[in-house]
Amino acid sequence: MADKLKIAVGWAAACGGCDVSLLDIEEPLLELAEIAEFVYWPVAMDFKHHALEALPDGSVDVGVFNGAIRTSEQRDDALLFRRKCKVLVAYGACASFGGIPGLGNLATRDQLLDVAYAETASTDNPDGVRPQSSCKVGAHQLTLPAFLDRTASLGQVVNVDLSLPGCPPPTPRILDMVGALKEYLRSGGLPPRGTVLASDKALCDECARNAGRRGGRIDAFKRPHELVADRDACFIDQGLVCMGLATRGGCGATCIDANMPCRGCFGPTADMLDPAAEAISAIGSIAGAANENDVPAHEMKKTVRGLRDPAGTFYRFTLPSSFVGGAVVDGPREENK
Repeated sequence: MADKLKIAVGWAAACGGCDVSLLDIEEPLLELAEIAEFVYWPVAMDFKHHALEALPDGSVDVGVFNGAIRTSEQRDDALLFRRKCKVLVAYGACASFGGIPGLGNLATRDQLLDVAYAETASTDNPDGVRPQSSCKVGAHQLTLPAFLDRTASLGQVVNVDLSLPGCPPPTPRILDMVGALKEYLRSGGLPPRGTVLASDKALCDECARNAGRRGGRIDAFKRPHELVADRDACFIDQGLVCMGLATRGGCGATCIDANMPCRGCFGPTADMLDPAAEAISAIGSIAGAANENDVPAHEMKKTVRGLRDPAGTFYRFTLPSSFVGGAVVDGPREENK
């Protein structure tokens, strides 16, 4: 293979774990280096933004983009990647679905800024100063990216060819991506646009604990720190919310193996409109005392009310790309600009 794939890697609204996960594949990264040349990866190498801008449109074979879109700069980067790259990969839960930054959609932009710059106990800002997109200091005009009204997934801004979910993606799935890139270099062919490099089945279908599911009712919800979960029993049977029933498998069930319930970072299977809504429906249908016919409705609701942070539990990774998308705001809302 005389020619190498040209790869660009970008980082938007994310924690940085996705970039680290690429390095964590260890020796296979050297295999990738044999078939690929990184033409832009500012986290790992000394690349500047203008280096990507200077490349001809369509000259980059693969763009690997991690992080959600929350600022105008990140939106512009997404558009730039789409223009420069023949193939664009949404890498990680934030790029694929909006991720944890997407929980910001539960509040308006102004509400978020109120908390950050006025309401916290440690904030000392008597003049109520907030970040401005443009500010003149002496003879200089200083600029900052605009903080957009809502967080979006990469696919809500540009067309995405492949998605690799996870928080961060696990090594076996990263190697699947490397394999797909090798095939692309060999034959010029990739899976159909929109392919997700993960299982088509829900994680529950792959979970060893599913075989021992009792199928009883949940009389009280618990949080993971409130008990040492039985490693042989289904988390839901123990009153712990597990998103495995509404989350795509293929992650290797590493959280389950660590005795922690699934939080949903692999997103929905292909036939799910809204994984959180489906999980809420399924788990809500078994919440309540064992003999529900003998319990008044207001007593039944106590079980549901005992679930802490339902939005953060069920929509932890998928709120921006869900059917709901975020909190409903009365009156006109400023669009992302």
